[in-house]
Amino acid sequence: MHLFYQPELKNGLSELTEEEAHHAIKALRLKVGDRVEITDGKGVRAKAIISDVSKRQCSFEVTEQFSEPIPVLPSIAIAPTKNLDRFEWFLEKAIEIGVHEICPILCSNSERRVLKPERGEKIVLSAMKQSQRNWLPKIHPLTPFSEFVSNTHEPLLIAHCRDGKKVHLSSSMNSKSWILIGPEGDFTKEEVELAISKKALEIDLGESRLRTETAGIFALSVMNFLRG
Repeated sequence: MHLFYQPELKNGLSELTEEEAHHAIKALRLKVGDRVEITDGKGVRAKAIISDVSKRQCSFEVTEQFSEPIPVLPSIAIAPTKNLDRFEWFLEKAIEIGVHEICPILCSNSERRVLKPERGEKIVLSAMKQSQRNWLPKIHPLTPFSEFVSNTHEPLLIAHCRDGKKVHLSSSMNSKSWILIGPEGDFTKEEVELAISKKALEIDLGESRLRTETAGIFALSVMNFLRG
């Protein structure tokens, strides 16, 4: 069944947002009487029937509604790749796998230093609907690495290619941890030391050297698997 996003979802008669209405009417050619599902991206999901359709509006009536508690998922801070398509692919897959928040970070060796936040928000929203999730992950603006590390209070897990006392990802780790993934040129020694000074754990992602987006997907997959 088609899933739509309405951030102000409530019981009774309501309308889809203009963008969602356009998709329902023009792309999917839905009509009065068709059944759909709608989420507000904050855990509320409803079954509904389309009650009215016009050129720009699509109204619906809620028939059933339930709330889902916020899932315990890891978050990830990752350096955007030079090739924007690869980073956007990462965003899509991260949502499908399960992630609480995503923060693009600007590192000393970053090759991409500019991002359009509205583009990322659209990809995250689309992936949430495609994967049938009811919680919309938060995507932060591009943030300097030092600023991110200094202002984050949740546990940090940093993956890097330098020598260090690294540990494997395990079920004993806090499921709400932030995973830190650097750019293709890796984190600098100073960045690793800064993270460690904030009590970050150095993690081992295996013997192979992974691309940035691959490392991010691998770490999220393992953390989600370990949390059961």
